[in-house]
Amino acid sequence: MVTKVLVLALLASVALAVNPDLEDQELAGQKYVSDLEADILARNNEATEASWAYESDISEAHLKARDEIQVRNANYFKEVARELRKYDWQNFKNGDLKRMFKKMTDLGYAALPEAKFTELLDAISSMSENYATAKVCDYKNREKCDLALEPELTEIFATSRDPEELKYYWTQWYDKAGTPTREAFDKYIKLSNEAAKLNNLSSGAEAWLDAYEDETFEQQADAAIEQIRPLYEQIHAYVRHKLRERYGEDVVSEKGPIPMHLLGNMWAQSWDNVADFTTPYPNSQLMDVTEEMVKQGYSAKQMFEMGDDFFVSLNMTRLPQSFWEKSILEKPTDGRELVCHASAWDFYKTDDVRIKQCTRINMEDFFTAHHELGHIQYFLQYQHQPSTYREGANPGFHEAVGDVISLSVSTPKHLEKIGLLKDFVMDEEAKMNQFYRQGLSKLVFLPFAYTLDKYRYGMFRGEIKPDQANCKFWEMRTKFSGIEPPVVRSEKDFDGPAKYHMSADVEYLRYLVSFIIQFQFHRSACELAGEYVKGDPVKTLNNCDIYQNANAGNAIKEMLALGSSKPWPDAMEVLTGQRTMSADALLEYFQPLQDWLVVENKRLGAYVGWEKSDKTLLLDR
Repeated sequence: MVTKVLVLALLASVALAVNPDLEDQELAGQKYVSDLEADILARNNEATEASWAYESDISEAHLKARDEIQVRNANYFKEVARELRKYDWQNFKNGDLKRMFKKMTDLGYAALPEAKFTELLDAISSMSENYATAKVCDYKNREKCDLALEPELTEIFATSRDPEELKYYWTQWYDKAGTPTREAFDKYIKLSNEAAKLNNLSSGAEAWLDAYEDETFEQQADAAIEQIRPLYEQIHAYVRHKLRERYGEDVVSEKGPIPMHLLGNMWAQSWDNVADFTTPYPNSQLMDVTEEMVKQGYSAKQMFEMGDDFFVSLNMTRLPQSFWEKSILEKPTDGRELVCHASAWDFYKTDDVRIKQCTRINMEDFFTAHHELGHIQYFLQYQHQPSTYREGANPGFHEAVGDVISLSVSTPKHLEKIGLLKDFVMDEEAKMNQFYRQGLSKLVFLPFAYTLDKYRYGMFRGEIKPDQANCKFWEMRTKFSGIEPPVVRSEKDFDGPAKYHMSADVEYLRYLVSFIIQFQFHRSACELAGEYVKGDPVKTLNNCDIYQNANAGNAIKEMLALGSSKPWPDAMEVLTGQRTMSADALLEYFQPLQDWLVVENKRLGAYVGWEKSDKTLLLDR
C-alpha cells in the first residue's frame, strides 16, 4: 500500500536531487513537513482516542486496538524520520525548521524494529494493567479481597492510625502492585536502552534527559536537592518526633528513618494526611475546607467549574463544551476497570481536551482539579502550534502550570473569597500551621520525586544490577527521604513499580522540576499582579492570590502559547526573566517555616538527620 508519506517522500527526494544546495533543501524540507501536518494530527488523534478508550475501560479488545495503532504509527514516523535524515538539516539557517527536524528525527521507542517495539509495549501494558487492576484483601475479613488503591486504600492511609493495619495494607499493595512486574520491568529497561542507542543516545536515562536540552540539567537537579536538604531535614526531624510521641519508641526510632506507612500516603510522597496530629499549633484553626465543600453540596463537576472560572479570571480560555461532555470526572459506577490516576488529555483537534479523574469531594482533590486544568489550559494555549511543538517547553513545565494556580487557590484569602472558608482567623499560629501543611505537601515531595528517576537512571545505565535492584531502591529512598518500609524487603520483592509512574513508563523528573520552577513562576506572577513585593511584610510570596488578575494571566498565557517551539529557558524568561532552575524562590516561600522548625526542634531535642535503615537486605552487608 502506498502511503501519503511515501508519495511526499518521493516528491521530496526528487526535489533534493534537482536542488541539492542548502537553501533549496530548506524550502523542500519546509514543504515536506507542512504537507504532512494534517496526517500527523490525525494519527496522533487516533492514537490518543485508543489510549483513552483503554484507560477508561480496561479490556483485551481495547488494549489490542491501542497497541495496533501505536505499532502502525511507529512505522509511519520511522518512514518520516528516514526521509528527514536525507536533508542536511543540522546546517539549516532557519532555526525553527532545524528545531522541527531535530524533534521529528528523534523517534523515541519507535526507533525499535516492529517486533521489539511491540514487545516493549507489551511489557509496559503488562505493568500498568497489573497496577490498575491490583486488589488486596480486607484487614479484618481476609475473605474479602476487592479493595483497590482508589478509593479504598488511599482513604485508609489518610485516616487510619493503627500501625498494624497500615503495615498490612502496605505489604499487600507492594506485593500485588510491584513484585509481579519484575520480569516485565527488566525487559522494559533492556528495550528502552536499545531504543535510546538507535536514537544515538547512550541509555534510556540520556533519552529522558535529552528532553531538557541541557547537558547540565541532571546536575541542576542534584544541586537543587542539596539546596533544599537542610530545610527537609528540619521538617523530617519534627515529624519523626511527633510520630514517636504518638506511636512510641517501639514503632518509631529516635534517630532512624521514618517508617513510611505512618505518613498518610502509600508512597510517603506527601505527608499532609498526618497534619491533624503533627500540626505546630493544634488549638489554632487548621485550614481544611472539605467539611464545608460537603456541607455546600459540592459535586465533582462544580469543583472543575470553579477551576475553570479561575483561569477565565486571568483572561485565559474557557473550557469548551466538549470537555464537559467527554471527560470522566467521577469513578464510573458500571463496574468497569479503569486507570483512576488523574490525567489530562490533548486529542490533537481544535478544543478537544479532556480530564479523567476519580474525583472525591475533598480539599485535596479540589486542588488536584486545578492542577489538571493547568494541563488543559496549556493544551488550549498552544493548540495553534505545529504538532511537533504541541507539548510543554520541557516536561516539568506542564506540571508546574496547574500548581502555580494551586498556590493561589490554597491561600486562605482565596478560599474565603470563593465562600469555602468561613470564620477563619489568620493569626501567627494559623499562619505557621498553613506553612507547615504546605511543607508536608510540597517540600517532602522533592526527594521522593528525585529518587524515582535517579533510581531508573541507575537501572538504565547499568549502575544498579538486577540482582540488587530492590534493595538499591530502598537504599536510595532512605538516603534522600529518610524513610524506610514497614517490613524487611529483599530481592524476593520488587517495589518500585508499586508507584503508577514507574509501572506506566512516565518520566518523573518533571515533577521535581515542576515543584521548583512553580515557585519561580509564582513569584513573577505575583509581582505582575501587585501581590508580592520583596521585603514587604504584607505582600509576601506565601500570601499571594493572582485570581482575577489579567496582568499575571497574560504573562503566563504568553509563555504557554510557545509550547516547545523554543528551548525552555526562552519560555521561562518570558514570565520570570530567568533562564535557569533555582530553588531560591521555594526557599523564600518557606523561610518562615524553616526559621520556626530550627527553634522548635532544638526546644524538643529532636534529632536532625537519620541513620541507616535495617529494612533492606543487601548481599554485601
